[in-house]
Amino acid sequence: TGFGVSGVNGYPDTQLVSFGEMMNAAMTVAEGLSSAALEMNRESGVVRSSIPCIADGDTGYGNAVNAKRTVFGYARSGMAGLMIEDQVAPKRCGHVSGKSIISFDDAVQRVKAACDARDEYESLYGPGTGPLVLARTDALLATTTTAQNDDDGFDEAIRRCLAFVEVGADMTFLEAPRTKQQMIDYCSIVPKPKLANMLEYGNTPITSPAELKQMGYTMAAYPLTLLSASIKAMQQSLDLIKRGESTDDMILTFDETKDIVGFNWYAKEEDRYKTE
Repeated sequence: TGFGVSGVNGYPDTQLVSFGEMMNAAMTVAEGLSSAALEMNRESGVVRSSIPCIADGDTGYGNAVNAKRTVFGYARSGMAGLMIEDQVAPKRCGHVSGKSIISFDDAVQRVKAACDARDEYESLYGPGTGPLVLARTDALLATTTTAQNDDDGFDEAIRRCLAFVEVGADMTFLEAPRTKQQMIDYCSIVPKPKLANMLEYGNTPITSPAELKQMGYTMAAYPLTLLSASIKAMQQSLDLIKRGESTDDMILTFDETKDIVGFNWYAKEEDRYKTE
């Protein structure tokens, strides 16, 4: 999530972090997921090749050619897919004001370039190796649409999603629908898999996974739930410390923390390769 990577670097999600910084974060996440998959294999005996992750490609960091480089970069970093959107750079979080979008034709070409890069990557490394392309539109709430009301903006968003599918997008993402009816209509009109963005206190009604599936969504993202929960826990813990009270009910034991960050795994690996 661009919001998350921006946040941990001390910035709002307004594209103040670069493609290089996002790539570094993607490689770190991919390495962590690889280690987690190996650990799960050892514990369960079930072989998992990997744990897939979709990266935030933002606007592609430039024109259509830049978008192609973004696809190749994320694929090489170990990402299973990436999201490409139609905002004007610098973009911003889809649930805040002040968003602007590029023209319909430019948006379609940006997504087409990403899909071409996916196919070109597969031509080099084999079928199925190219990352999934998740095409997002912010047309519903953008300030640069000619929409006079939500219905007009929704129609433009649907138009863009249909065009994204036409040029090869594997999945679409209509950002920030305001009502469940808009969510249902989107799913009934646009073919292929679709993503729902469950951002608490955002513009979209929070809906259970079962209901989202019934509507026609394929995948749900909860991009800020863990970040927001961790911030709240930190604030509460710091407040307890300030008041001189115990934080025991807020934290894990030291042994649990060591296990989660990998100390127990490291000790086993160390013993495995120990020499006499």
